[in-house]
Amino acid sequence: MTLNRDHAATADHEAVAQKVEAFRLAQIAADPRALGALCADELSYSHSNGFLEDKAAFVANATNGKTVFQSITYKDPTITIVGPAAIVRFHWLVEMTTDGKKVANSLHILMNWQKQGHEWKLLSRSATKL
Repeated sequence: MTLNRDHAATADHEAVAQKVEAFRLAQIAADPRALGALCADELSYSHSNGFLEDKAAFVANATNGKTVFQSITYKDPTITIVGPAAIVRFHWLVEMTTDGKKVANSLHILMNWQKQGHEWKLLSRSATKL
């Protein structure tokens, strides 16, 4: 029984890691279909300035072309699986152009992923300025 739990935990860890990477790539690509598929309908997405978005607002704002990501790095990621939840933390390093201005940003990110059926979905995200 322990082997099965360990195997399940490892499989969940790998599945979440793949979803986190898919999310990073979807952000860079500003892909509304991919971002929408990765997010739970109940998404609560909090920016470092306190701006809060639901799923529809996040996907719309992330793909409207006002911000173009040149690079996004998730530095020192950690993933902790707790039953049907995953706590993901990392240092977010980004180079982007926002409203025509080049910006570099460094944030601490906390993501909570929830296993819904057989799929991991981003349930919440919070950013803190460093």
